[in-house]
Amino acid sequence: MARILVVDDDQGMKDFLEIMLTREGFEVKSVSGGKEALKLCKKNAFDLVITDLKMPKIDGIELLKKVKEISPETMVIVITGYASGETAVAAMKEGAYDYLEKNFTVDDLKATIQDALSKKGIKEEDALFLKGVEDAYSFESMIGKTKSMMKVYSTIKKVAETPANVLILGESGTGKELVARAIHELSPRKNNPFVIINCGGVPENLLESELFGYMKGSFSGAYTDKQGLFEVASGGTIFLDEIGELYPFLQVKLLRVVQEKTFRRIGGSEDMRVDVRILSATNQNVEEKVKLGEFREDLFFRLNVIPMRIPPLRERKEDIPLLAEYFIEKYSKEFGKKIKKISPYALQLLMEYPFPGNVRELENIIERSVALETGNIILPENLIIAEEGEAKLRDVLGVNLTNGGIDLNEEMKKIEKHLIEQALQKTNYSKTKAAKYLNVTYDSLLYRIDKLNIQ
Repeated sequence: MARILVVDDDQGMKDFLEIMLTREGFEVKSVSGGKEALKLCKKNAFDLVITDLKMPKIDGIELLKKVKEISPETMVIVITGYASGETAVAAMKEGAYDYLEKNFTVDDLKATIQDALSKKGIKEEDALFLKGVEDAYSFESMIGKTKSMMKVYSTIKKVAETPANVLILGESGTGKELVARAIHELSPRKNNPFVIINCGGVPENLLESELFGYMKGSFSGAYTDKQGLFEVASGGTIFLDEIGELYPFLQVKLLRVVQEKTFRRIGGSEDMRVDVRILSATNQNVEEKVKLGEFREDLFFRLNVIPMRIPPLRERKEDIPLLAEYFIEKYSKEFGKKIKKISPYALQLLMEYPFPGNVRELENIIERSVALETGNIILPENLIIAEEGEAKLRDVLGVNLTNGGIDLNEEMKKIEKHLIEQALQKTNYSKTKAAKYLNVTYDSLLYRIDKLNIQ
């Protein structure tokens, strides 16, 4: 039973709404002003607030703002006898679900209330879903808890339930295939095939037969009929990776499949009907290719019904520790090692590296490090990073092994001092923040600062 709060200084309207909504089966409270309403909202959880706009002391807009501060998930409908476009816009900007004039019909009000409550249910479901993801730090094989990844997870969940074509945009290595697979696994098609093809990885003369199949005798070597991937994927999902690389003559054939759900095998004379959802991905600017005449505009719009952007790793660096931990566990099991974690110094190097190859590059770095590491913790010297990363590693270490050897303890002190000084600089010399930055206790940091004579 939904709980509704009615706020109106017009006694007749307040009584009418309370009686009508109670008869509809709602639990209703009613008050005459904003102050009383706010007191109730602080003590009780309401699903919906219906408020008059023009009231003394606290008007409807001000009440709306304060209700949203107390309980963002509470839906608000504003009712007024002073209708104007400006007040409607103001109410909607502040988060009102809808805006009704006082000459509304009972049916209009009932419909608006039902819509608002159904939307609240969806919002609560999404909030619980995202809370669960945040607690687990993962979603359908994807790792991350930053806001940008939470947005990706939420979008996946929403689009999975629809049959719409999705264009996944993102740099190489960001996990576009994982996103496509998650959409399929959460869709009504999950028990049917999920078929992947890289449009840029198959030669032009073979890609057509891979996609659409061929008939026996249609060309030299065609000894039997062959199904294409669209047939294989029927009832399920086909993922066209690197769609921006698709050859122009195949763009025409693909457009027909998208529009009409039909195609012909090479050498075939009959149209074949197929039920397949199309997910595409690219690391290119396809809109620019459209302007240059390199990609069909009509096909682009058909594939780009719902665009999804996957953030590069440099935009979600807070996820690097989680990803590193995940890959360490993965490759420790694979290589039969007992590596449990990465040292703070090595992690600092990863946090400062821009990762042009994104998550895929991070995985490769961790895989190599696990393979090379002989202890139970990944140390900086076993991180093999690309040129820029190697330069940073040399800068931090400030030393290379020579035939004469080195004093390891002294060199490790230099590294420790360098990173502590860097952490202090980044936190404006706040020792509390620096300790958190380095993942050590405050007392431990004070001890190290004193031991290393850091000023």
